[in-house]
Amino acid sequence: MGIRLVVADDHEVVRSGLASLLRGTGIEIVAEAENGDEAVSAAVQHAPDVLLLDIRMDTTDGLDALEQVREKRPDQRVVMISTYDNPTYVARSAALGADDFVLKGSTREDLLSAIQRAASGQGPIEGSLMARVKGTMARRRDRDDDTPLTNRELQVLRHVALGLSNREIGRSLGISIETVKEHVQNVLRKIDVGDRTQAAVWAVRRKLV
Repeated sequence: MGIRLVVADDHEVVRSGLASLLRGTGIEIVAEAENGDEAVSAAVQHAPDVLLLDIRMDTTDGLDALEQVREKRPDQRVVMISTYDNPTYVARSAALGADDFVLKGSTREDLLSAIQRAASGQGPIEGSLMARVKGTMARRRDRDDDTPLTNRELQVLRHVALGLSNREIGRSLGISIETVKEHVQNVLRKIDVGDRTQAAVWAVRRKLV
């Protein structure tokens, strides 16, 4: 049985290229969208097996669209696609429930694998960009870690360093925004920094991300 796919990208040439790449693979493009709003509507209307969603689009970007899709179709499988291997994009995608993240420069095989794995409910392949970032987000204290933070505070700090908002951190870790705020304040106090930017710099220097 084939995979029904919606493709959302604001460049027609990219959408055409993806259609060409996927021809003859058993993946059927049932709809195309050129912005986030259209992507959300197409996902609701066509109920595809997978939504392939560009990160950077006009009007509503891919991350905002992903959040809206999650509210309207909680079980929708979503693969984010981007020109940029920005860890913040990947981390925010993971926090908002994307199944995978692929670069536009990826091979045809890598793109097919991401779509097929998402459709079948499998996680990202081991060693992939998404898998590495998700591993960083979930990682707890290392045995030789001498930071003054609890396991949860370390997880929150890694999320902060990756550029996630309190709401996104809460989604990722399954905790309330108020709890996230409390953890962030504890982190700032314990590592003696004044704001999230300084905390992120501290985390990078300690090679926590």
